[in-house]
Amino acid sequence: MAWVFIVFAGVLEIAWALGLKASDGFTRPLPTVFTLITAALSFWLLAQAMRDLPAGTAYAVWSGIGAFGTVVLGIVFFQDSVSLGKMLCLMMIVAGIVGVKIFS
Repeated sequence: MAWVFIVFAGVLEIAWALGLKASDGFTRPLPTVFTLITAALSFWLLAQAMRDLPAGTAYAVWSGIGAFGTVVLGIVFFQDSVSLGKMLCLMMIVAGIVGVKIFS
């Protein structure tokens, strides 16, 4: 169950990171509320996962999912730049997440 918590926590990390961007420095009320709620839920799920997983493993997977998803969705929704180097680095993040899971 801990791995399920980590995956959902990572998805919520993506949500709150994009909400943070959309909140425009906490000046827009609805994105601000969305950001605060999803951040709290993400941290709560991370804490639940850390009951059974080593802290380093849980944090690495959580932040990796969040980083990967935030970059990809930033490209899609906010027209963030795309480059071959960026895509290669994203693939290394995915490889790292898979490696941490395999060797845990």
